[in-house]
Amino acid sequence: MTTTMALSATPPVLSPSSGAPNSVGLFRTEPLYTSTASPSLSPTSRLSGGILGPFLPGSTATLSGLGNGITPLGDGGGGGHGGLNSSVTSECRMVEVHGIKVASFNVDGRELICLPQVFDLFLKHLVGGLHTVYTKLKRLDICPVVCTVEQVRILRGLGAIQPGVNRCKLISRKDFEALYSDCTNAR
Repeated sequence: MTTTMALSATPPVLSPSSGAPNSVGLFRTEPLYTSTASPSLSPTSRLSGGILGPFLPGSTATLSGLGNGITPLGDGGGGGHGGLNSSVTSECRMVEVHGIKVASFNVDGRELICLPQVFDLFLKHLVGGLHTVYTKLKRLDICPVVCTVEQVRILRGLGAIQPGVNRCKLISRKDFEALYSDCTNAR
């Protein structure tokens, strides 16, 4: 024995006048959140002044207190970096890579960018995961530099890496371009 049930093609509309138990209605007509910014400001201009400003292309906003390329953050001490006598700095700059700003550090006179950040921005849709990237790096004979504890703290503060991450690696632009080329040509 089969039981059939008639279903309406259109869902019922609940409104204050329809006798629904809720007098407010199902949908709000007013916005749930209101902006405290001036209504004359566009969304882009509101974002450029906030924490997202340094990450937006063409923005001249800086990260006050988080290492904007002018103020050094820490003494650069600590272990865990690539090389026994390398000069590590905790001065973070925002540099453009493929039109998007990413975090970078100057280590031994070389500009090194945050590998997990560029993976998230440019590579994760091209490869299976970060493990695949490390396999490619090994095959391409690219050795990323391990971040110091202070650099990891700065990257976390910038939002370049996830809050729970306590290790990170840096890679040069040239090596990133080689990796990016390998990932895009592998498809």
